[in-house]
Amino acid sequence: MKIGYDIYESKLIGPIGMVVSDNGLEQIILFQEDLQEYLKKNPHVQRDEQLCNQVKCELHEYFSGERKQFDIKLSIQGTSFRQRVWESLQAIPYGTTISYSELANNIGNSKAIRAVGGANRANHIPIIIPCHRVVGKDGAMVGFAGNKIDTKIKLLQHERTYV
Repeated sequence: MKIGYDIYESKLIGPIGMVVSDNGLEQIILFQEDLQEYLKKNPHVQRDEQLCNQVKCELHEYFSGERKQFDIKLSIQGTSFRQRVWESLQAIPYGTTISYSELANNIGNSKAIRAVGGANRANHIPIIIPCHRVVGKDGAMVGFAGNKIDTKIKLLQHERTYV
């Protein structure tokens, strides 16, 4: 199986790494230090612009305000619960937000708020699977890549510009 990575240079949030295999997009890596750590742990993964071209094109369209949904083939691994959460995340309309409790309700398990948060944290394909659109019950900007709330805010402001 072929696997490669490339980097999209976003003016909004900085360089975005991507890992793509023959099976589809496996990861979006938003922070340079995380990409460096990934490449150190996976030295067999080489830069492959051709393999990553569609992802780069769709990210460019997203950041240009032309794309509201992605068509990229995804290759994601997770439990059936996490898969349901990630599918539900993709149904959140561009430029809008929902709470973790609303997301839990959307998957038919209103008591699974913490587990939904865990599935959000386990999402390896942010932006494409838009976990940045999930906020606290009171609308607070919480839970994005640890303490990288500023990136979440930038993504949401960007989307609201093009709604």
